[in-house]
Amino acid sequence: MKVHLQVEGAPDKVRDSVREIGELGADGLFTFEGPHDVFFPLVVAAGEADLELMTNVAIAGPRSAVHLAHSAWDLQCYSGGRFRLGLGSQIKAHIEKRYGAQWGKPASRMAEQVAAIKAIFAAWEGQAPLKFRGEFYTHTLMPPNFNPGPNPFGPPPVLMGALGPLMTRKAAEVADGLLVMPFNSARHLAQRTAPALAQGLQESGRSVADLQVIAQAMVAVGGTEAQLAAAVDGVATLIAFYGSTPNYRPVLEVEGWAELQPLLNAMSKTGDYAGMRALITEEMVRTIGIVGSPDECAAEIENRFGAMASDVCCYFPFYSPSREDLADLVGGLHASR
Repeated sequence: MKVHLQVEGAPDKVRDSVREIGELGADGLFTFEGPHDVFFPLVVAAGEADLELMTNVAIAGPRSAVHLAHSAWDLQCYSGGRFRLGLGSQIKAHIEKRYGAQWGKPASRMAEQVAAIKAIFAAWEGQAPLKFRGEFYTHTLMPPNFNPGPNPFGPPPVLMGALGPLMTRKAAEVADGLLVMPFNSARHLAQRTAPALAQGLQESGRSVADLQVIAQAMVAVGGTEAQLAAAVDGVATLIAFYGSTPNYRPVLEVEGWAELQPLLNAMSKTGDYAGMRALITEEMVRTIGIVGSPDECAAEIENRFGAMASDVCCYFPFYSPSREDLADLVGGLHASR
């Protein structure tokens, strides 16, 4: 299984982070749209190491499909064909209150935006004039002086992040790949994700060969008891944060923990983050996250995702694994290929 690690986004740390990820033997790196821009670090990374590059994810709704297409086209060139554009929808509060953008029908908007980006790529490749008209977006003007022309490495793949069945189905219908949400469990994957994936492929007349599936995992890895305890605490903290979001309740629901979601949500509104963390048991961490030694984590990732996914993006929230543990985890996942 291919392994992708998150690159440090701070401008003064990007280069060292890219080099370290390459030295660890990872196949690729990804950026997260958090306190830093999601595209700029990949411009630096493209020239530092021969790794696959991915936004994971760029929030699509507040951005124009043309802006996304230009960023993706350039990064595909800078990297020599190693870039994938991963897009996500975020949730209503962030779209309206943080980005100041419009919200509504997120799955349909995302699918239409992916289709628009692909139409723009097709116009640049000289395959068809730009005549995209949808429910939310219209793109019908592309004068020659704004057209970069065919990409020497081909258009980059466009991936969609998804958790719920509707977004997963839309991704299977229109995208080149699916980024499986890291707040997940084996039961949720089997009961909700896999059926939606199959339905989307069937409705679009595509097969599993037409869609790359990339798993994402919150990993608590540690070679010593103290390291593992810190790692479990970090993953539990992120699970509490995700679990407070109403959109993510279905994952808790399939595991019999639905009543936890409104409690976490209420605590999040008062800033009681310690109280939120205290509600997350080790069983929850092991069910939603991946826990253990490097070998145990590699085996669990393969067991949970191997039948569905070719790649995995590993997150290490709120803690830093040792370099040795990271190298062993990457090696263990490569051995499962």
